Amino acid sequence: MSAHNVTILLFHSAPIVRTVIREILEREGYVVRATGDLGIAVDMVRESPPDILLIDDYVGDINGHDAALYLHQKVPHMSVLMVAGLPRDQRIEAWTRDENIMIFPKPYGPDELVVKVREILEARKTQAGPRPGARARPGPHPSRDPRRQ
Repeated sequence: MSAHNVTILLFHSAPIVRTVIREILEREGYVVRATGDLGIAVDMVRESPPDILLIDDYVGDINGHDAALYLHQKVPHMSVLMVAGLPRDQRIEAWTRDENIMIFPKPYGPDELVVKVREILEARKTQAGPRPGARARPGPHPSRDPRRQ
């Protein structure tokens, strides 16, 4: 999967952080859509499901873990990378046991972020079959399928 075919949804409350992370990832060829608003994030995943959700552990007053789980339910094939700056407490330990969310500790540098995204993409490649959620050509509607008559 080339970087040009990969879409990342960046969900972070700080505009300057969104800008910097977006620039780092776009420089690598990724398509990055960014927001700090959960409603907009939901619209974005409905419009065009991303390959990766990059989310902060807290987005304003929203718990990033809960938001990540909510968005992941809408796009089950989406990988989730949550950036966490909190100390390793029980909550973070529980989050790391959630198989759908990978924790990426703060602070990190641009190169570390790029390497982590590549690792996620490599792991996705090892999954068999076409990418889940990939848009296929719609077939006949079941009520119009001549084989069902």
